[in-house]
Amino acid sequence: MSSAGHVVSPYTRYPESARNHETVSIDIPQVLERFCYRYPSPLVDAVTEFRPGERAVAVKNVTVNEEFFQGHFPGAPLMPGVLMIEALAQVAALLLLGGRAGSPNAPSGRLGEASLPEATAKVGEAMRRRAHLRGVNRAKFRRQVVPGDQVHLEVTLVRARRSLAKVFGAAHVGSQLVAEAELLLGLQAEPVQIHPAAIVHPNARIGEGTIIGPNAVIGEHVEIGRSCRVGPNAVIEGWTELGDHSEVFHSASIGLIPQDLKFSGEQTRLVIGVNNVFREFVTVHRGTRGGGGVTSIGDHNVFMACAHVAHDCHVGNHTIFGNGATLGGHVLVEDFATISAYSGVHQFCRVGRHAFIGGYSVVTKDALPYGKTVGNRARFYGLNTVGLIRRGFQEDVIARLKRAYRYLMLSKLNASRALAQIEQDGLVECPDVRYLVEFIRDSKRGVILRRPTRRVEEMLVEE
Repeated sequence: MSSAGHVVSPYTRYPESARNHETVSIDIPQVLERFCYRYPSPLVDAVTEFRPGERAVAVKNVTVNEEFFQGHFPGAPLMPGVLMIEALAQVAALLLLGGRAGSPNAPSGRLGEASLPEATAKVGEAMRRRAHLRGVNRAKFRRQVVPGDQVHLEVTLVRARRSLAKVFGAAHVGSQLVAEAELLLGLQAEPVQIHPAAIVHPNARIGEGTIIGPNAVIGEHVEIGRSCRVGPNAVIEGWTELGDHSEVFHSASIGLIPQDLKFSGEQTRLVIGVNNVFREFVTVHRGTRGGGGVTSIGDHNVFMACAHVAHDCHVGNHTIFGNGATLGGHVLVEDFATISAYSGVHQFCRVGRHAFIGGYSVVTKDALPYGKTVGNRARFYGLNTVGLIRRGFQEDVIARLKRAYRYLMLSKLNASRALAQIEQDGLVECPDVRYLVEFIRDSKRGVILRRPTRRVEEMLVEE
């Protein structure tokens, strides 16, 4: 059962947390598409429990207007036993295909014979495949299923190999066992689809299920993960790694040489994590020898049209880049930061966690975490309260951050004295405030503490 104890809609996409004994979400229609069935074949209405690689429990509400009742025992309709097996097989497909897909921790490699704990750890490989029912053993039917019954379908993984998985399924109506069986499912790899007009170097490595669009160019040293999409006219060159489930849209340019006059053709890299989106005309350059040789991007980032990431930048996770947002070389952007449209960040600057940079801003110093930095030249406009609430920050933490920022912005103390005052104030003590203090002290270019106009200061005091 989910943490709230409610039945989860089959059309709800859960977060990708795939740890043992943790209820996570799946997209039933998307998974059943890989199970090679379409309406009206799906026999699963909702999922009530989901432990990736271990166990899944689903519900089928049997109604009198089911198509399979037409002509089946006229006057006394029964759900055919073969459909009970089919329903269990569909839940098994959800278990095998719907868990860790796309997770950065999903393991790869051959799935050999495994015990249940080992299968739990290894089944991520199977989840990127299609499932087909290959065999049924020890099937037993204990009770008839009639219109009005709610059938609970429980499936447990027994073992998994690279191409086969064995599960045990049981169906209950209330406390009564309806049917049980051992099911054998075949797991088939999703094919790579490359448009005939695409130019893909034979040495490039393309993961299962990836789609390459027309006129796309993929270079010799490129490695693309599983289930990625590369749009028409997109270019991925150089020593570039693109993680699973990422999308590169029309005319984006990824991994080309940096715009640095000191670059002399050395072998440098671009490393990109999973679940990233690069919209039209985005440009991302690989690193330089002088900057460490690597440009890196984490997981779950969105780069809107025409955004630019220069050489030797390091972008964290869950960031958002607006249209035309631009990073100079060697910039560090930490997790959950937002850089709005047509804003520019000067080279060697840092953008802190949960920082918000407003549109058309020019950032020439480090942008403070948790705050709003806006303008040309950028000024600091206080804590990003709305953004932190949306991110799930507790009210107590937000209040502590507000108090800390009052020392920095409204106390008329210089930065060193304000930091000392923050450290002495027990009312602001928390990990986020400690990180804020360390961020300011570690700054090499200085941080943006320039105050806005007097009217805005009055608004901050009122807030």
